[in-house]
Amino acid sequence: MRVAVSAFLGRYRGQTRVHTESDLRVFLRWCSDHELDPLSAARVDVERYVRWLQDVRRYQPSTVSRRLSVVVGFYRVCVIDAILEHSPADYVRRPTVPAESPTLGLGHLQFEALVTAARLSANPNDFALVALLGLLGLRIFEACGSNIADLGEEHGHRVLGVRGKGAKVVLVPLPPAVARAIDRAVDERRFRPCLDPRLGASCS
Repeated sequence: MRVAVSAFLGRYRGQTRVHTESDLRVFLRWCSDHELDPLSAARVDVERYVRWLQDVRRYQPSTVSRRLSVVVGFYRVCVIDAILEHSPADYVRRPTVPAESPTLGLGHLQFEALVTAARLSANPNDFALVALLGLLGLRIFEACGSNIADLGEEHGHRVLGVRGKGAKVVLVPLPPAVARAIDRAVDERRFRPCLDPRLGASCS
């Protein structure tokens, strides 16, 4: 089993590997709770797992689809590596994912209230995190993974090197308000991360 998992996760890097491993761990834990050897699972077992995600955990269709995709990929690699003769995830029906996300963002007044509350917080991490997420539009793992060493200047503008999916680094210009929020969180520290974990990082 360790060989199978290592072979599958070895195909991924950076944050993609972290998220894929997390999704796979959910399936393996479900198998353990049901006293099921993942390498002996049948199609009906994978379908039971999907129903558990839907009916017990009540995940959104997009989350169920993503976690099923990880299971499908895991078993596909098992077949490629001759660990299994066939994949038990073949022909498992995927949930229908709406074309438009049902998740609503914050309204203008709600976001203003969030920014105000974060700005007044005694923890400088709070405003820095809200600024990175709400004003720059970073993903949570990008904001929490930002490093002091990634702060710099390009053509007279403050920039932050953001590590996105696939470990790609993109230089993002920092508006003055965001730059000030990061500077306040960094204070006089010279080493990573930008959000000081000693203050109880908001993304922990």
